[in-house]
Amino acid sequence: MKFENRVAIVSGAASGMGLLSSQQFAENGAGVVLTDVNEEAVTEAAARICDAGGEAVGVKVDVRCYEEIEAAVELAVERYGSVDILLNCAGGASSRVCGHSEPFHEIPIEVIDWGLDVNLKGAVYFCRAVLGHMIRQERGVVINMGSVEGITGSRCLDYGAAKSAMIGLTKSVALYGAPHGIRSCCVSPGPVLTRPEMANMKTRLGRAAEPEEVTNLILYLCSDEAAFITGANYMIDGGRSIGGPE
Repeated sequence: MKFENRVAIVSGAASGMGLLSSQQFAENGAGVVLTDVNEEAVTEAAARICDAGGEAVGVKVDVRCYEEIEAAVELAVERYGSVDILLNCAGGASSRVCGHSEPFHEIPIEVIDWGLDVNLKGAVYFCRAVLGHMIRQERGVVINMGSVEGITGSRCLDYGAAKSAMIGLTKSVALYGAPHGIRSCCVSPGPVLTRPEMANMKTRLGRAAEPEEVTNLILYLCSDEAAFITGANYMIDGGRSIGGPE
């Protein structure tokens, strides 16, 4: 039970890698606070974890709202006594999520705002909310979900910019937290089979990742086995970012 007596908060936890990570944290002994803007889905996800013998609670959180983030963190502390792990998983390409296919210079500014707020500001807000608790505990791990497109660039400009900035956020949290036993890492996946269309994205290994291949890395970085790792960005992209001739 790698995470027994540990408490994890996960954003974007109602689906995809946020949900899978939450399930794996619980299976390994952690109490998990699942947060997502979709209240029905996140409460159902937490209930399924509890039905399977885990410890979890689901909370509606729009990561654009600091007050909702702060309330979820306080709930974690009141219910479980600590905040040991933060996984910033909420996000997505604004053009896809908001249903816009225009060229970037024609996309409504509110769509771009959504992309920057959800993919970057939400992670910054969550870090702001948990770091005081982690400093008092003298321990903690923050994992930020990046993307291969934070390295290669993206046709969704705000997404590429936000995911690149997640690496800078990770390094900054690592510097800020190191004197207090707090580590921070960034995980930057390439295509992952959380959506069928991901199978069509090219990688050097000729396939997209299974979700477990990414979440297993996340769990390792959160564990005591990775106690000397901080400030690093981990590419898990099947070689998509290598470049070079086809």
